[in-house]
Amino acid sequence: MTDQKRTTPIGLIAGGGQFPLLFAEAARARGRRVVAIAHVNETAGKLEELADVTCWVKLGQLGKIISHFRREKVTEAVFAGTITKTRIFHDILPDLKGMTLWGKIDKRQDDAILRAVAATLEEEGIQILASTCFLDHLFFPQGVLTRKRPSAEQMDDIRFGWTIAREVGRLDIGQCVVVRGRSVLAVEAIEGTDAAIRRGSELAGSGAVVVKLKKPNQDFRFDLPATGATTIETLAAVKGAVLAVEAGQSLLFDRAAMVSAADRAGLVVMGLVEDEQGTLTY
Repeated sequence: MTDQKRTTPIGLIAGGGQFPLLFAEAARARGRRVVAIAHVNETAGKLEELADVTCWVKLGQLGKIISHFRREKVTEAVFAGTITKTRIFHDILPDLKGMTLWGKIDKRQDDAILRAVAATLEEEGIQILASTCFLDHLFFPQGVLTRKRPSAEQMDDIRFGWTIAREVGRLDIGQCVVVRGRSVLAVEAIEGTDAAIRRGSELAGSGAVVVKLKKPNQDFRFDLPATGATTIETLAAVKGAVLAVEAGQSLLFDRAAMVSAADRAGLVVMGLVEDEQGTLTY
């Protein structure tokens, strides 16, 4: 590896969760200098230990992000981590660049906002890469990960929920649905997956089936579906039954801990793929 390669910067626009931390570790292992943007009240402070340089911003401070990347000579960047979507109503402090962009966005939903921010950064000469560019090993695998396997009735619910989730994703509303007995109990919207699971399980009582998959036009540069041990803790707490995820199109964190927790709770965790005819296999 050349000295030039070891000093080549990569920008990291970080939200919450462990994904930005994992990305920073992987990027540095590849010899990249990590120039991080961390969001106040979202990003873990540990990122400062893993990145070479960190700039803290409030949600909406797009001009500050661009200025920071320019100073550090960043020409490539990724988005990684979550932003609590309800913050757009009470915890946003846009600068002039952010306000200008916000006024141009017609649909203030996930993909529309992120695509607009990415387009603005690329106009400034900062190419946005796929967030998984160093982390392919984190993709959710195909197959049943737990000791317990799905029943025929649960498979019916998975197929039903898959169709609904795909349509919800097409409308850019959310990435997961909660079903039981081929009835829709909850659709994920701005509140996030765990809140949707809790809400749907209030109606199900027990035995809820959660289906989570990417949107039909998912942009792999940002906001891929992700699951981990916390999702299992939530599902177990409400006496849910199944977590079915689109394999190869979603991220899986803390696999060993997640599967162990699911086995203790008697849950089914599985990754499925859909062929061109719409058939699901695992």
